[in-house]
Amino acid sequence: MIVLCVTSCSANAVEILPMRDRAKFIDDILAKRVDQLLPKLMNEHKLDMWVIISREYNEDPVIKTLLPATWISARRTTILVFARKNDGTIGAHAIAPYNVGHVFEKAWDKAKQPNQWLALNALIERYKPNTIGINQSEHWAHADGLVATNKDNLLAHLPEQYKTNLVSAEPVAIGWLEQRIPEEIAVYKDIVKLAHAIIAEAFSNKVITPKQTTTDDVVWWLRERVVELKLQTWFHPTVSIQRSEEVNVNHESGINNDDTKVILPGDLLHVDFGISYLRLNTDTQQHAYVLKPGETEAPPYLQKALLSGNQLQDIFTGQFAQGLTGNQVLARSRKQAISQGLIPAIYSHPLGYHGHGAGTTLGMWDSQQGVVGDGDYPLHLNTAYAIELNNTIFIDAWHKDIRIMLEEDAIFDQSGVWYLNGRQTALLLIKPIIKLQSNNKLLLP
Repeated sequence: MIVLCVTSCSANAVEILPMRDRAKFIDDILAKRVDQLLPKLMNEHKLDMWVIISREYNEDPVIKTLLPATWISARRTTILVFARKNDGTIGAHAIAPYNVGHVFEKAWDKAKQPNQWLALNALIERYKPNTIGINQSEHWAHADGLVATNKDNLLAHLPEQYKTNLVSAEPVAIGWLEQRIPEEIAVYKDIVKLAHAIIAEAFSNKVITPKQTTTDDVVWWLRERVVELKLQTWFHPTVSIQRSEEVNVNHESGINNDDTKVILPGDLLHVDFGISYLRLNTDTQQHAYVLKPGETEAPPYLQKALLSGNQLQDIFTGQFAQGLTGNQVLARSRKQAISQGLIPAIYSHPLGYHGHGAGTTLGMWDSQQGVVGDGDYPLHLNTAYAIELNNTIFIDAWHKDIRIMLEEDAIFDQSGVWYLNGRQTALLLIKPIIKLQSNNKLLLP
């Protein structure tokens, strides 16, 4: 077991489970979700049967959240079927060449029925569903995993009377991906705590020596640290600098900019970083300030700038309400923020089994007037979001605008929006190096 300390091990340690324990946790959560969440979703959307089909190495995004922890991919062609029973419970079946964990009842004996598709037909005849959901979706790639060949095979073998019963499983697929059960929310707190702790390490003198360390050095330290902790990252991190003598960066160049910059005293640093653990993902953006010699804290104008980002967060999360669409929340938040003198950009997204998850999109950095499709989708309770946004503010001392770019992971439930491990309200501080000892060890003030 690995223990990562946030500040002190006695109070803030986060345990990282061994691989065997992770697998047990994942499989236990899967069983609970199928038992607790799936009946609600299928009953709510009147979906009698949900058929999910994948070939090995071309997995449907949904099926990857349903496979046992020890399955790295589907095997050959794997067909999973969920069917509503008369008592309101769900039957979970696998039409596959191998047993698919403990959640799914094996529904194919290849020796008795060599044709896998006819085995599926037998299951359909058993339940006689009025609606058969397949994973096709215009707006969500996550729910659009039925590939052409699998659909062709399904239609070629499906009895004629059931072909008109095929419908999109989109609402059930999205609900399955976006909604979290209590056991997931409990562990999500520690996963975000881990991400925050890694960022705090990266933005410290353990990693950064001003005038020597580059932004690229910090990026690759993050990648190495994630591997050391036996975790994964779902995107390559970015570290960028804003400083008084440089031109502004924009969101697009921030993503594509591969210039390596040396970190200097007086720099305002920014990181975008996310980890994957126990099938859940984080997505975090925070800032740090590199102290100049003689400074013990960041300049007041930068502290004030950060607080303007917190102000925008409060405005935005205060607009969340069950049933409102992402576009409605976006418009109301921008209107309120602008009325309070802010210059906002809001581009928040669901978080969970995918970093950019399925569910309600609340703006994009290049679509501040709303997002067609997933922006029109309503907010649901018990969902996680990366509260991602920025506020532009003019810094007199620098004679230029800077952007406070924040992203913190939160849950939306009956109580409102709350952060899984708090949020950044003060800049992380990196001390300057002032001299060398005779043994060439660096001293900090």
